[in-house]
Amino acid sequence: MTEILALNHVTFAYPSEDPTPRNAVEDVSFSVNEGEWIAIVGHNGSGKSTIAKLMNGLLYPQQGDVRFMRDVLSDENLWDVRSQMGMVFQNPDNQFVGATVQDDVAFALENNGIPYEVMVERVHEALAQVKMEDFLDHEPHHLSGGQKQRVAIAGALALRPKLLILDEATSMLDPQGRMEVLQTVQQLRAETGLTVISITHDLEEAILADRLLFMNGGKKFATGTPNEIFALGDELIELGLDLPFAMKLSRLLKAEGVALNGQNMTEEELVNDLWTSNFNA
Repeated sequence: MTEILALNHVTFAYPSEDPTPRNAVEDVSFSVNEGEWIAIVGHNGSGKSTIAKLMNGLLYPQQGDVRFMRDVLSDENLWDVRSQMGMVFQNPDNQFVGATVQDDVAFALENNGIPYEVMVERVHEALAQVKMEDFLDHEPHHLSGGQKQRVAIAGALALRPKLLILDEATSMLDPQGRMEVLQTVQQLRAETGLTVISITHDLEEAILADRLLFMNGGKKFATGTPNEIFALGDELIELGLDLPFAMKLSRLLKAEGVALNGQNMTEEELVNDLWTSNFNA
């Protein structure tokens, strides 16, 4: 598989008057392959936000390196690398610059010198991908939170990036908006093979990923599939990471003597487990 992004023994500490400042990120290594969805999770202060800034060149590591398509990220190739990364941030209102939805999606294309005819085609294509093609002339600030983030995703997709980075992109949304955005990302992956990195507190988002990277105190504490990471159970809770609702409910039901067989990270898994274990004998 093609390696899209890799951090190799990356360490970074913010400037401090302390003679021995704590590293915000310490000796972190991981790679992301084409078509994967990687979720980076952890409590506040675990290093997630710093990793996001290291990935897109807002910060450079003091030790180790960040590689995009196997090339070390540097001042010389920074803008070329960024043109191949789509970023969607926490607050959609802070991302809009256009008077209408189509103006906003076109903004980055104009800045990259895309010819007008090509730009129009890409704007329509990107909005269709996120099911927002009927909102071309709407003002962005009149949209719902979920719709705003879908437009932000369209703006990223219009550049045809190799990698989409979601930096707490669902954290300010209500449940409906969160569901809209996550369904959009899932559909895009199924249709285009899009590579995704999500930096998130949302466990319902994290369990959709192929792999999780769990950060703690600036270090990589564990990495694996959602099943492997959440199987750590109480160890995660002690380190400040919650468990998915369905998984917590499963644990409570088992403690009360209800027969269950699986971890049940989603409500659907829990319902199926309850049915097969207790009502389908």
